Amino acid sequence: MGRIKSATQGYAGDSMKKLINAELAGNILLAAFGLLIIFHILVLLRVIPAEVVWGGQIQGVPSNLLTLETIALAVTLFFILIVAAKLGYVRASRFAGGVNIGVWLIFGYLLLNTLGNLASGVTFEKLLFAPITIILALCAFRLAIER
Repeated sequence: MGRIKSATQGYAGDSMKKLINAELAGNILLAAFGLLIIFHILVLLRVIPAEVVWGGQIQGVPSNLLTLETIALAVTLFFILIVAAKLGYVRASRFAGGVNIGVWLIFGYLLLNTLGNLASGVTFEKLLFAPITIILALCAFRLAIER
């Protein structure tokens, strides 16, 4: 793990550090976000029905679908950039503090997203996306506690 420096020992994140290393957690996030981009593109192309996203709330309104999916794609690309910078795949030395804050924000976003998936009226979101987002949140947490 030559790209990221290890944080100091002696706090609650120690057990997480033993469970999975930061580079693997970050690479899992990158792979998942890459798959998420493909998913959102398939929703835009109507290969995947719009009813399975956004809590099923954008049925029959194509302009809302385009707007929300475009925002989702932009946010996901931004998350990829942050994670790639944290892993050292993208140079961001001037923005290291911002990258660290960004990883914590990704963690918070994924936690809130998990709650949204669990509260969704769409069974697909509850059964598939909620477990995935909690795993990704744990990966983001692991990456966030790395210095």
